[in-house]
Amino acid sequence: MKVTIAYIEEPPFDWTEEDGTATGADIDLAEAVLRAIGITWIEHHPTTFSELLPGVETGRWDMNVPLFVTPDRANLVAFSVPVWAIADGFLVRAGNPKALFSYASLARRDDARLGIISGQVQHDSARASGVREDQIAIFEHQVDAIDAVRSGAIDACASTALGNRILAARIGGSIFEAVEHKPQMNGERPELPFGAFSFGRRNSDLRNAVNAQLRSYLGSREHRARMAKFGLTHNEIDPVLVG
Repeated sequence: MKVTIAYIEEPPFDWTEEDGTATGADIDLAEAVLRAIGITWIEHHPTTFSELLPGVETGRWDMNVPLFVTPDRANLVAFSVPVWAIADGFLVRAGNPKALFSYASLARRDDARLGIISGQVQHDSARASGVREDQIAIFEHQVDAIDAVRSGAIDACASTALGNRILAARIGGSIFEAVEHKPQMNGERPELPFGAFSFGRRNSDLRNAVNAQLRSYLGSREHRARMAKFGLTHNEIDPVLVG
C-alpha cells in the first residue's frame, strides 16, 4: 500500500536534502509509524503551507506532516493525536537590535515589522497581541522570510522557538539570533499549542491506524531517541503524553 505525505521546508521538522530526499523530525516520525502499520511505499510531496489543508482534504495526498491544531483547521481536516507541543519564537538579526522578545514588544514599536508564513497560526497570535496588519509581511516560503530578516526588510520572523533556535545555530550566531518569547506580565507562560498529523475527513481508516500506533509509540525510548537527533526533547514530547 502506498501513502503520500505532504511536507513543507521547515527545519528541524521537515526539509529536502540536496539529493532530493525528505528528512526531518516529522518525516522521521511518520516513517516509523507508517512502517509499523504495514505501509511499504511512502512518497513525500513538497508543497507550500497554504496548500497543506486543502490538498489533503481533496485527496491530492493522504496525510500532512504535523501542524498546530486549531478549531478552524479541525473544521477542514481530521487530526491525529498530538505528537508535540512547541512555543512560538522569533528569528532576528544577531544582537536583536530592536529588542523584540514577544509579539507585544513588537506591537509597541511602530518601526518594527514581522514576517509570517502564509496560513500559519502565528498570524492570529500576533494580531491578538496588538501587532497591526501594516507591521506584518506574509511569505509563502520560510526561506524568503529568512532572507528578509537578513536584508533588514523585516525585523523578525515568527515561527516555533525550537525551529528558530536550530536555524540560527545552523546559519551562524554572527548573522541570526533565536528569541524565545518571554512569559506574560504575570510571569505565567501560555499553554503550549499541540501539533498533529492531518488527514482528509473521509480517510478515517488511515487516521485510525496511525492513531493506534502513535498511542503506543509516543514517549517510548525509540521515539525519544529518534526525535533527539533533530533537537526535540522531553520539553516538546512530554506535554502531549496522556497518563
